[in-house]
Amino acid sequence: MGETSGAVVTWRAALQLVTTMTCVALLASCSSDPGPVMKVSSSAESAVSAPGSPTSASSTTAAAESCGAPELAKLTLRQKLAQRLMVGVTGAADARQAVTEEGIGGIFIGAWTDPAILTDGSVKRISASSKVPLMVSVDQEGGRVSRLAKIGIDFPSARAMVQKGMTPEQVQAEARKAGEAMAKLGITVDYAPSVDVSDQPDDAVIGDRSYSNDPEVVTRYAGAFAKGLQEAGIMPVYKHFPGHGHSSGDSHLGSVTTPPLSQLIEHDLVPYKTLLKDPGNAAVMMGHLIVPGLTKGDTPTSISARAIGMLRTGTRYGGPAFDGVIISDDLSGMKAITDRYSIDQAVLRAFQAGSDIGLWLSTDSVSTVLDTLESAVRSGKLNRAKVDASVVRILRAKGVLSC
Repeated sequence: MGETSGAVVTWRAALQLVTTMTCVALLASCSSDPGPVMKVSSSAESAVSAPGSPTSASSTTAAAESCGAPELAKLTLRQKLAQRLMVGVTGAADARQAVTEEGIGGIFIGAWTDPAILTDGSVKRISASSKVPLMVSVDQEGGRVSRLAKIGIDFPSARAMVQKGMTPEQVQAEARKAGEAMAKLGITVDYAPSVDVSDQPDDAVIGDRSYSNDPEVVTRYAGAFAKGLQEAGIMPVYKHFPGHGHSSGDSHLGSVTTPPLSQLIEHDLVPYKTLLKDPGNAAVMMGHLIVPGLTKGDTPTSISARAIGMLRTGTRYGGPAFDGVIISDDLSGMKAITDRYSIDQAVLRAFQAGSDIGLWLSTDSVSTVLDTLESAVRSGKLNRAKVDASVVRILRAKGVLSC
């Protein structure tokens, strides 16, 4: 998320078998950008996503039997898919309708959203009425990306905090204070901190949203900010993987190209190598970035199995494996995506590539997206085991599961 449009826990021993299956599924995506390492045979693929297999609530896959099977058994296929959607809302009525009619898993509070949904307690009531608790998300980085400033939650930009001489401990305290205020309003997810390493001018697409052009400084301060949010009960979201800080262009306006992967590994990806060793409940947001040496052709990282597979396994960039929630950047308000795909096809491609949650800015197309996703599962274009594995990660992030 950015200026104009605006995210967990290590597998337990009981999930070792699940991890192997999930990694195979993730790297054997249906995306137009195939995964780089592992391949799945046609017989193995059909074993987990045979077209026409049952879609009722009683049908669960082996990928979730060690964790979350009882919870998955309570959900139909459509309800599972709905858990993977995060949509922007205009206010309480809009949110209530989307939750009541389709059971979406999360809502996004944007600059256009009526703040009364937070201040009058509506969002808490809507979440309480949902079959599964909602993720309630916001883009609150500080500085020019402060969606809650009008209701009294504000703090300096990332770069300004460093330039003012704030210590990582002070940044952590600032994030904890803001997080506690968010939690009181019913917010559960903040699309922050930016982990982008950048020396762009302050008003550039990343600019002062970056703590520094020094990866070690970014690591210390972003880690402190994320820790402060977690102490307040807010899920932080590291963004924009694999690094937007030295890119050419703005994904809100069109395609964006970064330096080659070899350069990102030595610079922009350095913070992730440390931060994802012990991420707590943090999520990671995929940027809409074309990375020479990683993505294929003009496929951006947000819908690239190669890029998401690299994040999930840690291979190619020397990072740790990450089994937390992976969320797309906005799929409806950024021309890097909308110039090429309708919203339902963009969400489908993000899921085929391995993202757990698809994010976009309105509730208008929720039913259309779910129709497309259901059809994709039934036809074998979207792997059923991957759907269950993503729902388990989401339920774990929501605190529904502790396994």
